[in-house]
Amino acid sequence: MKNIAIADLLFPDINKDIEFYEKMYPPRKLKEGAKVTRIAPSPTGFIHLGILYGAIIDERLAHQSDGVFMLRIEDTDSKREVEGAVGLINSTMRFFGIEFDEGAVEKGDKGEYGPYRQRQRRDIYRTFAKYLVANGYAYPCFCTESDLDKMRDRQKQLKENFGYYGKWAIHRDLSYDEVVKQLEQKQTFVIRLRSVGSPSNTIQARDEIRGILSMPENNQDMVLLKSDGIPTYHFAHVIDDHLMRTTHVVRAEEWLPTWPVHLELFSFFGWDTPKFCHTAQLMKMDNGSKRKLSKRKDPELSLEYYRSQGYLPEAVWEYLMTILNSNFEPWRLANGNKDLKEFEFTTAKMSNSGALFDLVKLNGISKQVIAQMSGERVYDLLSAWAKRYDPEFYQTISAEKDKTIAILSIGRNKKKPRKDIYCWSQGKEFIKFVYDKYYLQEDEYPISIQADDIQSILKSYLEMYRHCDQKETWFEKIKLLTHKLGYAVRVKDYKQIPNKYRGNITDVTTVIRLAITGRSNSPDLWAIQQLLGEKAVHKRISQAIR
Repeated sequence: MKNIAIADLLFPDINKDIEFYEKMYPPRKLKEGAKVTRIAPSPTGFIHLGILYGAIIDERLAHQSDGVFMLRIEDTDSKREVEGAVGLINSTMRFFGIEFDEGAVEKGDKGEYGPYRQRQRRDIYRTFAKYLVANGYAYPCFCTESDLDKMRDRQKQLKENFGYYGKWAIHRDLSYDEVVKQLEQKQTFVIRLRSVGSPSNTIQARDEIRGILSMPENNQDMVLLKSDGIPTYHFAHVIDDHLMRTTHVVRAEEWLPTWPVHLELFSFFGWDTPKFCHTAQLMKMDNGSKRKLSKRKDPELSLEYYRSQGYLPEAVWEYLMTILNSNFEPWRLANGNKDLKEFEFTTAKMSNSGALFDLVKLNGISKQVIAQMSGERVYDLLSAWAKRYDPEFYQTISAEKDKTIAILSIGRNKKKPRKDIYCWSQGKEFIKFVYDKYYLQEDEYPISIQADDIQSILKSYLEMYRHCDQKETWFEKIKLLTHKLGYAVRVKDYKQIPNKYRGNITDVTTVIRLAITGRSNSPDLWAIQQLLGEKAVHKRISQAIR
C-alpha cells in the first residue's frame, strides 16, 4: 500500500493506467515473421554514417519480411536539438533511398503508433513510471548534484564501483512520510529503478549478431525519469519499443554494457523482449591501426560529405552492404546488375567485430556503378549535383550540354567501359579540361623526355594534324611521327634495345596528351580532339610550344 500511496503522491495528475495504452497501441496485424524496426536518432542536425548503416539493416529486415520500418525521434535532450533537424533527417534518408512506413515527418507524424517524438510522449512515460513505483520497482530520489558528487568522491576514496546502488542508494527505502516531507520542502526528484540484480550473478541473453552473451546482472538504480519528467534513453526506448510493437532493435555495440538494465525493465513489466542486434562499430585504418571513425577527424563520417562530394546513393548502399553481410560480394559477382534488394539480408552474416570502412573501396564500387550508366544519365546526375553544390560549373555544363554529354560518353559503350568517375565533384575535375575557362596544364611532362624533344614532338604534331582524319589515319600518322623523331613505334622494341631509341610511342602520345588536356590520364585522345574542335587543338598545342 505504501508504494501505491507514494505513486499517487508523485503523479497526482496521471489518471490512466498502463492497460489504457496497451489497448491504444494493440499488437500489429502483420503476417507471421514480419519484422517491425525503427531508427531513433537525436535531432542534433548531425546525421552520420552510423545512422545510415543502421537504417539499412532496419529497412532490409522490415521490408524484405513485409514488415514496418519507423522513424522515431529521441528528442529528450532539448539543449542539443537543432531547428529543422527532423526535416533534415527525412530528406537525407530519402536521398539515400531509405523510406519510412511510419514516423516523424517534417510536419507532424505518419502512422497510428505515434507520437513519434519522445517529448510528446511525456504522459505515457509518466504513466508507466507510476506503475513501477506503485509496484515497488522504482522510487523517487531527492539527491542533489552536490550529494551525488560527494558520493562519487567517497566511492573513489574507498575504491568501490561508481554508481547509485546498494548502500549508496540512500533514498531507496524512504517511507511515505519522508517522501511527503521532501515534497513539502519543494525538493526536486528523479525516478530511479529499484534494481534487484547483483553484479556477482550473470544473465544470458541472445543477440541476433553475436549469439548468446553472458553478462553481469544490473545492480544500478538507474534514473528513469529526470526531474522535469522527461525520460532517459534507458526508460523511453523500452516503453516505446513495446508500445510500437518493435520486434528487432538494431543499435550500436556501445549499448551492450547497459543491456542488462533494459532487460530488467522488460522483466518488471512482464513483457517479451524484442530481438536485439548490437552492430559492430565503424572503424578505419589510421597509421597501420584501426580506430573508430571520428566526427572531428573524419569528414566522411557525416552523410552531408557524400551529398556534397556527389556520391551516388546506390553506390554508398552497395558498399555498405559489403560491410554488413559477408556473402554480399559473392552474390553480386553471381548476379551482375540485379537490384541489391533482391539479396537476402541476414543478421547471421554480420560481423561482431569492428567493421572496417574503406573510402578507397567505396570509390572503386562507385566507379563500377557509374561506368554502367549512359553519358546522358551521367550528365543528368552531374548537373543536378552541380546545380546545388557548384552553380558556376552548372552554368558551364548546361550551356554546353551536348559537349558535356559527348565527353562523358567517351569510352562508355564498351564491354569494359572506362571507370574514371566515382563522385560528381571528382567527375568535374576529370572533365573540366574540355572547357577553356577551366583548362590548365596540371601534370608535368615526363622527366625522361628532354625539353627540346618535347618541342620537336609538338611542332611536328601541329604540322601533321588534320582534324578531318579518321581515327585509323590519325594513328598511322602518329606512328610515322614517332619513327621520324627516333622513338620506337612498338614498346617491346624499345624494351629490347632501349639505347637505340629516344623513347617509345607512349612518350610521344603522352606529350601530345599533356599539351591538349593538361593531364597524363584522360579519355581517348582522338575523340577528345574531335570534341574540342580543330581551332582549340591548334590553340592549345601552340601555347605549349615556346
